[in-house]
Amino acid sequence: MSEKKEIAIYTDGACSGNPGKGGWAAILTYRGTEKELSGGERETTNNRMELTAVIMALEALKEPCSVTLYSDSKYVVDALEKGWLESWVRRGWKKADKSPVLNRDLWERYLAASKKHTIRFVWVRGHDGHAYNERCDRLAVAAIERFR
Repeated sequence: MSEKKEIAIYTDGACSGNPGKGGWAAILTYRGTEKELSGGERETTNNRMELTAVIMALEALKEPCSVTLYSDSKYVVDALEKGWLESWVRRGWKKADKSPVLNRDLWERYLAASKKHTIRFVWVRGHDGHAYNERCDRLAVAAIERFR
């Protein structure tokens, strides 16, 4: 039985207006090889772009992997590391205050994309000099420009 490949993924989302035009980006690294992904939407929110970046990166993996995923999104990292997502699912996609969970479509897509992987999330402070985070930010902002 072979070990899972160890992949590092860096993600970011950006929005011009919130809601507004949005972009997302991910950089996947494996043994010195890098792959950049980016895209965007005409009308979206920053949180949707942050989560989309994570989903697109995971969907790009061709086999089960051990992933360390770096994000500057407290929304994404806290939902996953603090167990919010499990609670939302358990409560029928309701938050603690009984209001509907935002971005349910993306959270369901995340659950499907993450199933076969072992994922550890690491929050990084945005715009703080982290080279991959800064690069993802530039890619996400550039993706927004495609809609101008």
